[in-house]
Amino acid sequence: MNRDEMVARVRNRKEPWDIVVIGGGATGAGVAVDAASRGYDVLLLEREDFGKGTSSRATKLVHGGVRYLEQGNVSLVMEALKERGILLRNAPHIVKDLKFIVPNYSWWEAPFYGIGMKVYDFLAGKYSFGASKVLSLEETLKLLPTIRQDGLRGGVMYHDGQFDDTRLLINLMTTAAEHGATLLNYAGVVELKKDDAGFIQGVAAVDSESGERFEIAARSVVNATGIFTDEIRRLAEPTVQQMMVPSQGIHLVFDRSFLVGDTALLVPQTDDGRVLFAVPWHNRTLVGTTDTPIESISYEPLPFEEEIEFVLETAGRYLSHKPTREDILSVYVGIRPLVKAAGAGDGKTSSLSRDYTIHIDHSGLLTIVGGKWTTYRHMAEDCVDHATTLGRLEEKPCITATMHIHGYHQHPEELGSLSVYGADAAAIQQLAKENPELAKPLHSDLPYIAAEIVWAARNEMSRTLDDALARRTRALLLNARAAIQVAPMVASLLAKELGKDATWAAEQVKIFSAMAAQYIPQGTKYPATPPVVSA
Repeated sequence: MNRDEMVARVRNRKEPWDIVVIGGGATGAGVAVDAASRGYDVLLLEREDFGKGTSSRATKLVHGGVRYLEQGNVSLVMEALKERGILLRNAPHIVKDLKFIVPNYSWWEAPFYGIGMKVYDFLAGKYSFGASKVLSLEETLKLLPTIRQDGLRGGVMYHDGQFDDTRLLINLMTTAAEHGATLLNYAGVVELKKDDAGFIQGVAAVDSESGERFEIAARSVVNATGIFTDEIRRLAEPTVQQMMVPSQGIHLVFDRSFLVGDTALLVPQTDDGRVLFAVPWHNRTLVGTTDTPIESISYEPLPFEEEIEFVLETAGRYLSHKPTREDILSVYVGIRPLVKAAGAGDGKTSSLSRDYTIHIDHSGLLTIVGGKWTTYRHMAEDCVDHATTLGRLEEKPCITATMHIHGYHQHPEELGSLSVYGADAAAIQQLAKENPELAKPLHSDLPYIAAEIVWAARNEMSRTLDDALARRTRALLLNARAAIQVAPMVASLLAKELGKDATWAAEQVKIFSAMAAQYIPQGTKYPATPPVVSA
């Protein structure tokens, strides 16, 4: 993917695009892949970087949703379990099987959760990752040696999936590009263009790097902007009713020593009604998440002190070494774009469905909102089916259920720390071989080499330090302090690749360091408690 080439395509386009997608997160990327692979002319526009919002801030799980089963939403669980299996088949370099254990401290928990997980296995059918099993005390401790042993009776083990969210996102963008899609980050939609009858016929977008404005004609326009859904809808109809309900979740990242091994821990019931995960990820321990209703949205939301204390306290009940604030390597925050159905009841965001909604406004703007990473492909298929009808496009079948995602590699474990790049790993290794300076680690506490920064700038439209250290690599999430320390070196690498000067690099370091400091709890004053949000 080359941004200059993408800009030139938009500038030189004379005919209307079949489908213009607004939003470069999981949903937008899925729609672009689906539509482009069917043979439609597709343009995707993202105001910031790909995945800057919610899609880079997930719990890193590809899962059916144990909690949704408890809520009785069997159809959502079955759909997610099927999509989980499809994703493992199509992107084995990104998705992998992960064992989870639900610890049992009471006599009734083993039979209760054991039966529930057997139902989970049954619903997965041929897409199962493996059979669940009731474990003895000894078996549980072998897999989770750092779990609190006081009162422990055993556990229930089941299988789910794990992935790296933005590595999958960039692979999806590359897949879309390989099928002819045009993709632009840092190009925000500022206007929806209408015909005389009031129907959407295109958009106006501004390239934030150059200031150039593009007038773009489209047969169908898809709003896939997640937490900014209603902002785009108001461009078409200023008085529309709000349909997106934001809920905030935080994740704390700790050293691997808090969860030794390759098995995850699931706490099925917490005080805020969510499950809590402690998951091994990139040689770290990731713990989350909360579910806090919020009033305002932003690209860089802050955690509440109450949330940090909640995760620390809950994790401390189950880990033999209780984590403290000083142990936190990074805290990251995501905002879920939930859709409140009629009669949702208690007003708690934990009770809202994680299913998605497709809505068509009077202007013909097609909005897709809700859902989750696991079901992105099915959501995209449904969305493109609607978009082709609205745009009066020739109907073409969806092919993504059996289509390999860019980077497909059947044995990623052979690639070591570059496993998430799959088939691209060889090219990164070649970069490092040609220039030994690029083979050097960015930092002793980070699993990345300089060649990955260069690769991202040349092939993945990485434009800023934030892009390089938060999303193309996950340095900011794995260790915020280390990310700040390597910022000057990475900025120099980027400046060279992007043709920027030392002033640009220094400004990038300043901006990134200020933002990254928010990921370090020590010394940072976060809001004490979340605001009261009416139902």
